[in-house]
Amino acid sequence: MYENNILATILAGGKSSRFGSDKSMVILGNKTILEHTISKIEKKFSEILIVTNNKKLIIKNKKVRIINDCQPGQLGPLIGVLSAFKWVKKNKKKYNWIATFPCDTPFFDDIIFDHLEKKSKNKTTKLFFFKSGKKRHNIFGLWSVKLESNLEDDLKKNHRKVETWANKIGIEEININQKLEDSFLNINTKKDFEKAKKKLK
Repeated sequence: MYENNILATILAGGKSSRFGSDKSMVILGNKTILEHTISKIEKKFSEILIVTNNKKLIIKNKKVRIINDCQPGQLGPLIGVLSAFKWVKKNKKKYNWIATFPCDTPFFDDIIFDHLEKKSKNKTTKLFFFKSGKKRHNIFGLWSVKLESNLEDDLKKNHRKVETWANKIGIEEININQKLEDSFLNINTKKDFEKAKKKLK
């Protein structure tokens, strides 16, 4: 469905400092948290890019490509996005957009995919973020590859915070009706992980 238009990109370069270990590799049910995310995305995309600082990460999936941040030091999600842009260019891919997904939010609603397909046909807006209730989810985004040079220049000026940079660029929010159970449960802490285990059941 998204062949040569949207590259699915999982941002997995965080420090997991609040969790205490690499949370993407923690087993939830019968799969790692990262594998839960991959299994949802691979239904819709022919290729998945994982941007990580874990140089030992191995995923046995023909759709998955694994790269490291283009700049060392775990400098935040924007570096991950820039790394994806550079990978597209280096490998002469035809993608016009990068859809970003966090590695630690495995329960997101599949309705996201319909919105991504629709917004990827937009000719004017270059950046979209999802929003549920009053909360904007800055890692669930759709980024035009045309943002690469702008992003790289701003990163050189030490613009690291996703929300601040996005507001500077200008974004369109995609509103999703919030369900009773939070489909955007972000597993940052051990307490969050316990909630995730209950939700999985």
